[in-house]
Amino acid sequence: MTSKERASFRAMANTLEPLFQIGKGGMSDGLVSQTLDAFKTKELIKLKVLLDSAPETPREFADKLSAATGSEVIQVVGGSIVLYKENPDLGKEEKKKKPAKKGKPLSKVKAKKAAAAKREAEEKLEKRNFYAKKRFSSERGADRKTSKPFRKTSSK
Repeated sequence: MTSKERASFRAMANTLEPLFQIGKGGMSDGLVSQTLDAFKTKELIKLKVLLDSAPETPREFADKLSAATGSEVIQVVGGSIVLYKENPDLGKEEKKKKPAKKGKPLSKVKAKKAAAAKREAEEKLEKRNFYAKKRFSSERGADRKTSKPFRKTSSK
């Protein structure tokens, strides 16, 4: 894995929430199996090590867990571990997804209300634009009647 790929995975991991916590029980078969299950649906996962009660350091847990699951350690910062394991099945599922269907058509009453709300919004916008034009033209003063562009006169 290149350093640029690792950096992009670190950036994606910033928004992830930890899936599991490693505490006083340390590494167990249950943790390894849950991590493998998580890798079936995700390629990038984050784990949290409880520093006060964990028997080993987060780096040691990361190395052991990556060896047990066949994943790569992306980052270990404080008590957080980020692991990556490529899953070719995930890419296939994304391609198979169909575009989302639109929901049920609106009932007649809801359609009328929606149309009325849209008309109201358009009228409000027209009214605002009208008063904005009116205010702009009144600021121009006497030049409004002539075709000359508005110029500010210097006061001495």
